[in-house]
Amino acid sequence: MATRQSRPPAVQQAYVLHHYDWSESSLILDLFTREQGRLAVVAKGAKRPYSQLRAVLLPFQRIQVTLSKPLKSPDGNDSGSEGVVTLRAAEWAGGSTMPAGAALFSGYYLNELLLKLLARQDPQPLLFDLYAQTLPELHAAEDAQSQAALRAFELRLLAELGLLPDLSLATLTQTPLQAGAGYAISPESGVMPGGELDGATLVNLQAALLHGSLPALRQACAPALPALRGQLRGLLQYHLAGKPLRTRQVMLDVQKLME
Repeated sequence: MATRQSRPPAVQQAYVLHHYDWSESSLILDLFTREQGRLAVVAKGAKRPYSQLRAVLLPFQRIQVTLSKPLKSPDGNDSGSEGVVTLRAAEWAGGSTMPAGAALFSGYYLNELLLKLLARQDPQPLLFDLYAQTLPELHAAEDAQSQAALRAFELRLLAELGLLPDLSLATLTQTPLQAGAGYAISPESGVMPGGELDGATLVNLQAALLHGSLPALRQACAPALPALRGQLRGLLQYHLAGKPLRTRQVMLDVQKLME
């Protein structure tokens, strides 16, 4: 006898990753929910001047949402991919204020990574919690704390999606890394000799990933932020099939204007 799948709770924690117009008065939202992962949701009337949703459906703000059940497919089964989900209610659930300056770009960068790397309706509660814990660490200036938070997010995201090799071993030989020796992370070959990352740093990163402590992972990132940034960006670009991240390009354009 088949086990009946549990239904999502009536009220869910969520973040708005992206939205676009659906009609003159409504929006399509790309929500990141803790229980159901990414969802496409219709927010009817959200664009109307008197709608209470206008002040709630903002990026980087934790909200509580109530969603309609998906329509059923002809065979009688729930069809989240084919059925339409409608936003029934939403309210602010507390949290940090809207980021500003460089922190705003960094927040949109996180959103774009989630939009492009996560499949719809694939619950990722650990990544949801990671996202919520990372947002307050992003500051208006690109300081070391913000950069460490971004690198830790990228590492954990890649690890949770099964796209990160064991950082404590040389992939081809499966031998432990040596402190003082340089290594690189190749998208196709894993950890390889000859690069900017010290073996001891990679071993510490792997230990922090296994431990599961986000502060420990940020601390492990701190000694090698410039090199780690380049390595992880290359890894992410590979898994994004070479498509450039729009947020990163906007950041580069703004920096050029300010030079």
